[in-house]
Amino acid sequence: MSVCALIPTYDNAATLERVVRGVAPYVERVIVVDDGSGPAARDVARDLARRELAHVVLRERNGGKGAAVKAGLAEARRLGYAHALQIDADGQHAADDVPRLLEASRLDPRALVLGQPVFDATAPRGRRVARQLSVLFCALETLSRRVGDPLCGFRVYPVPEALAAGARGDAMDFDPEVAVRLVWRGTPVLHVATRVRYVPAAEGGVSHYRLLRDTLLITWMHARLCVLGLLLLLSWPHRRFTR
Repeated sequence: MSVCALIPTYDNAATLERVVRGVAPYVERVIVVDDGSGPAARDVARDLARRELAHVVLRERNGGKGAAVKAGLAEARRLGYAHALQIDADGQHAADDVPRLLEASRLDPRALVLGQPVFDATAPRGRRVARQLSVLFCALETLSRRVGDPLCGFRVYPVPEALAAGARGDAMDFDPEVAVRLVWRGTPVLHVATRVRYVPAAEGGVSHYRLLRDTLLITWMHARLCVLGLLLLLSWPHRRFTR
């Protein structure tokens, strides 16, 4: 199974190299997508490329996490990779759990493998509540509990299927949308428990979650998917009958 790591990053100057080095032993190549970072973080990304620690894609303008992930998936396909391990650049995910996610993917290469977060005391209460709401919406949209945690950015994609899913979200709404759309396409979903730690600013942690804008984007995305899911459900008997 050919697999690369995919790290979308925006102004993670203090943590990016640590994340790259953490995942590099487990994959064939690390793809970093710098989503229009400022000079300091952009220099870190360029230095990783210069030292051949990562294959770096530089986006001139910040387009959002989803836009960066889609660019990384397209690059992974161009380079010939069948699977991509997505991990956030802020250091909140446990890199030593990478082998467990990859093993799940090897057991079923068709599957989307989602990290199932195990939070410690650093997790903000508001974030936990938002996650539970997103879990509820995804259950409604898929009529199942197949999407365990739609917001966790630690996951393994089958690259062709993820690109074919056609997720429209370019910001924080991408992660839940692509998971739901993959379920609609019949993609199996596996879950792997993984520790999550919110890194404090003193250690270089940077949060790019824009409370109002991203909450509205995710809410609109779920409203759109609920309508689409209802239409798919209503059309299912007709599609089944006419096959």
